[in-house]
Amino acid sequence: MRRLLTVLAALATLSLTNCGYNAIQSQDEQIKSDWSEVVNQYQRRADLIPNLVNSVKGFAQQEKDVLLGVTNARAKVGSIQATPDVLNDPAAFQKFQAAQGELSSALSRLLVVTENYPQLKSDALFRDLMGQLEGTENRITVARNRYIKAVQDYNVTIRSFPTNLTAMALGYKTKPNFTVDNEKDISTAPKVDFNPAPAAPK
Repeated sequence: MRRLLTVLAALATLSLTNCGYNAIQSQDEQIKSDWSEVVNQYQRRADLIPNLVNSVKGFAQQEKDVLLGVTNARAKVGSIQATPDVLNDPAAFQKFQAAQGELSSALSRLLVVTENYPQLKSDALFRDLMGQLEGTENRITVARNRYIKAVQDYNVTIRSFPTNLTAMALGYKTKPNFTVDNEKDISTAPKVDFNPAPAAPK
């Protein structure tokens, strides 16, 4: 009887170590950490926008529609609470993605408009802001890619046997990730080009 109990205890211990619970916890925490970095970089971009808009406004007052579009898109982004709860709610995650994509599009339109103002492009403040924006877009791409990989690892783990049994028993579900359609929109950094096109030969 004692030997049977020892064997059962050994089997129980073995099954607990292979149930995947610790892997799920570790990967879930990695997702939260990577998500925080995504939000941090998006916030950094949002913080740059008021100064960028004011800089452009000083040179291009007549571009009110474009400036208003950027301001409204930023306000929409700011109205969405990007808490870790978003990670478990596909609809909220999609809303967050859509707002960020809208802001990216508005920034792209603003940068196209600035091409018409050589004095603006030569302004030191504007050039500094554009450099910061370009750096932020790169950081967003890196942070988003880390998040995508972390979610992929987590989703594979909770869908793989035998960890999927633990996930089902404890109510863990796959997490939403950036979609291909949205990824195309939000991964396109605004074009920053300070060099005017060469004049055509006469």
